[in-house]
Amino acid sequence: MGVSSLQEWTPRTVAGVLVKEGKITSIDQLFEMNLSIREVEIVDALLPGLKHEIASINLVQRQTDAGEVSQFQATVVVGNEDGYVGLGMGKSRQIRLAIEKAIMRAKLNITPVRRGCGSWYCLCGEAHSVPVKVRGKSGSVEVVLLPAPKGVGLVAAESAKIVLRLAGVQDVWTRTTGETRTTHNIAKAVFEALKQTYALNV
Repeated sequence: MGVSSLQEWTPRTVAGVLVKEGKITSIDQLFEMNLSIREVEIVDALLPGLKHEIASINLVQRQTDAGEVSQFQATVVVGNEDGYVGLGMGKSRQIRLAIEKAIMRAKLNITPVRRGCGSWYCLCGEAHSVPVKVRGKSGSVEVVLLPAPKGVGLVAAESAKIVLRLAGVQDVWTRTTGETRTTHNIAKAVFEALKQTYALNV
């Protein structure tokens, strides 16, 4: 979203008004104040350099009165590669619209990620991995993220790597159980695990 679009934006929530008026100038403040994000423009204003990557696109069918309708289902990850990541899913008959919906939902789901060096093999003190072992679940898939020493890289499935990379995690080991062919659930389980890093007092 461009600067002109943000200038034309009329906030509908307390958080939106505070951001538009310049009383909140960083996304960190927003989370410290426990304000929920219900407007995409808030994220566009506070995290302008956000990147996005498509984790999966599937063709799904649903039954209606008129018969079967085919839709594209897109899972998109957004992040600044420096401690903030979001994940969203969108459905539409057009791929482009499904992706756009997914990006918007991912921005509304943006979450802070606490990084650290939780590996006994490393102890460098830099924020390159996860600080402790965390787990996340989505559907039948459970993912455990384990702190890894520097240089290990992202030992994970491709969709998991997208979430980790956009969150700014450089080194991690993962353990995955359940229906591991479900790309969306793997990405969502990793996202849920990363949310735990912020919830924990570490």
